[in-house]
Amino acid sequence: MQLVLIDKQRYRRHLNIVIGACISTLVIGSLSVAQLLILLLPDPSGSHFYWNLLGVVTTCLFLISLLLKFKSHDFMTEVAYVWDLKQSLNKITRAMRKLKLAANQGNQNAMNALQFSYDGSRQLWLLDDNLLTIKSLDDSQKELDELAVKYDFLLDANSYHSDQLKTF
Repeated sequence: MQLVLIDKQRYRRHLNIVIGACISTLVIGSLSVAQLLILLLPDPSGSHFYWNLLGVVTTCLFLISLLLKFKSHDFMTEVAYVWDLKQSLNKITRAMRKLKLAANQGNQNAMNALQFSYDGSRQLWLLDDNLLTIKSLDDSQKELDELAVKYDFLLDANSYHSDQLKTF
């Protein structure tokens, strides 16, 4: 995955629309399915817990299939990019301890993975206006920059690929 600059206002507007549509669909869909099941298959005891649960599960599966189907639509470009970026950053985070150890030993793939993680995290935090923890990110970036100078390596987040994590 490559880091791409995206329009923050468009991203926030589209994300809010997608979230609103998902919430509306979940409420309307789960209630509709549950009410239909209750109407068609009433429970003599009066407990409709399982029909309500089935309504929620059915609507969630429907929502997931819709999101996956329209993920490549132009409207979803920024939202899907952030979704994919978060998944990539989660993979790196799971290997972070090993990556830092390898980077301290001069492993170039580890340093590029860390650079991608720091650049991607910075982009996400700026998109979401999460500036509280940016100082810790800057400190980590300084440490990585020092390692790059020590091992005479030019950091390049664009040369990172998720397959490189398999070795860590």
